[in-house]
Order: sequence, then C-alpha cells, then structure tokens
Amino acid sequence: MSARPSGAVPAAGRPRWQVWAWWAGLTAFVAIAAVAAASHRHELSGASQLLARVSPVKLTVAVALEAASFLALASLQRWLLRRAVVRPGLGTMTAFVLAANAMAGVIPAGSALSVAWAIRQLRRRQIGLALGVAMLAVSGALSALTLASLLAVGALVANPAGPAPGLRAVILVSAAVLATVTVSAVALTRSSAARGVMRHAGNRVAGNRPALRRLGKLLSEVLHQAESIQPGLRHWGRPFALASLNWVCDAAALTACLWALDIDVPWRGVLVAYGLTQISISLRLTPGSVGIAEASLGALLVVQGLRADQAIAAALLYRIVSFWMPQPVGWASWLRLTLHSPHGPAAR
Repeated sequence: MSARPSGAVPAAGRPRWQVWAWWAGLTAFVAIAAVAAASHRHELSGASQLLARVSPVKLTVAVALEAASFLALASLQRWLLRRAVVRPGLGTMTAFVLAANAMAGVIPAGSALSVAWAIRQLRRRQIGLALGVAMLAVSGALSALTLASLLAVGALVANPAGPAPGLRAVILVSAAVLATVTVSAVALTRSSAARGVMRHAGNRVAGNRPALRRLGKLLSEVLHQAESIQPGLRHWGRPFALASLNWVCDAAALTACLWALDIDVPWRGVLVAYGLTQISISLRLTPGSVGIAEASLGALLVVQGLRADQAIAAALLYRIVSFWMPQPVGWASWLRLTLHSPHGPAAR
C-alpha cells in the first residue's frame, strides 16, 4: 500500500489566523503594488518596451543557466545521501528540488510544508527520517555559507567609492559572522563531547515527558547523521563547489537576462545586488517573495547605475526565468513524485 500524498496533511492542522493573515498580507501587497504601478507608469512603460525586444537566443542562455543552478543543488543533496542504503538518482533528486521549490513559492507556510513533503517522500524511498533531516540541514548550511562567500566576493569587487560605500563594510562583517556561526555549528556536530552534553541537557529538560524524549532522541539521531554525511576536512571541496555552483549559475542567469535585454551589466556591483536580493527572498514576507524580490532587485540595480526602466525590466525578466518558469515544472514533478509508489519496504 503506497503512502498517502503528503500535501493534503499539514493544511488541515494550520491555525485559521495564519490563513487569514496570509490572505490579508496578500491583499495589502496587491493594493500597494497597484499604487506603485500607477505612480511609476512611465518607468513601467519603458520596461515593457525593453521586454518586448528581448533576444530569444540570449534568453535561452539564461534559462539554461537557471536549469544548471537547480541541477547543482540536486547534485549536492544527492551527494550528501551517498551513504544511504538506496540513493535516488540525479533525475529524481532534481525533481525533488523543483517540487520543493514550487511548494515553497506559492502556498502559505510553503517553506515548512515543502521540507515536510520532501522528508516524507525520502522516507518512502528508504531514506530514514534522521538522515533526510540531516541532509536538508547540511545542504541549507552549505548554501548559506556559499551565499555569504559570494556576497563577500561581491563586496570586495565593488567600487569602494561607489554608491552606498558603507554597505561594503556591513556585507563583509555579516558574511564573516554567518561563516563563523556555520563553521561552529558544523564543528559541534562533529564533536562527540558536545553531542553528549546536548543529549544530557535534553534528557534533563524532557524529564518524564514521552513526547519530549522522542523529540530529543530524534535530534540526537539527526546530529549523528549530520556528522556521518560530512566528509573529512580534506574532502569538503566537492560539496562546497556544488553549493557555490548553485548560486553562481543563478547569478549568471541574472547577468544573462541583462544581456538579453541589451543592458550593460554593472559587473562591479551585480554580485552585491544579487546576493542582497537572495536574502530578501529567503525572508518569504509574501508568497514566493513576489513583489519583494522584484522591488529589491530593481532598487539595488538602480543603485548600481541602471536606469529605472532598465532595472525594472531586468528584475521582471530574471524573476520570470528563476521563479515563474520553474513553477509548472515543479508542480508536475510534485505530482509525479507524490503519486508514484516506490517499490520496496519503504512503500508498504
């Protein structure tokens, strides 16, 4: 008997106020967007003219780079599952990444639901709960670390006397703090003494409460699996390269969008604009960060010297390539993975 599709489970338990808050936020966003569109109609008209003249051949390059970004993330997650009894193929892992991205993008609490869905689907394919959670945690930590590294490189490359000179120091300090926190967390998972202290503290807090004891046991197993899937100190090159490639290909897709619009790329500032936009997207203030991402990227490109109409056109085209075009592919992947019944013990 196959597992029931997981997408129908969490919604029933979600508090009603969260649903109302989500719709209220969406309504407010639409109203603000309408006012902004009316007040910037000349810039929007110029942006629409630029979009109408986009080069299809150059746009294909942007789409290919975005596909390579998804493939790099899937390769990273598959590599982290290298010690699993049954490891999914690269095609299956790419479908997982696309489906989780689609879920996180358009539904309320999508990020949490996509993680729960991914773990459930991995368990159906004989990937244990602790190993699945550990893989997603390590993958997320590597992604955060490599994004911080990319931002630091962008800050170093940017013109010190250019726009917002104080932003460079803030980015470098923030990247250093994030890198320190990530490396410290990895070091803790590799320390048996630290795991023992956390296990002892968890047992004392849980006391005789069975639910907390089960949670503590799960966290202990996740930490153990997180340690087991990490390579030695000399073998971090491949996972770090794959995590970096995910961001680099996505940033290259942005530059390809500028190229397709026949807009000069602000090479010394494009990485800063891209990296800060990704941080705003990760906050998920709106479904799929719609509006937030476009406004952030457009404003940052204007700061880097682009005209308002050019910045708007570039932001819209990049979001079409990186967000809207993968959505139908992601939902098709979700449908296939959810309805597919894997063979073997995990399917029963």
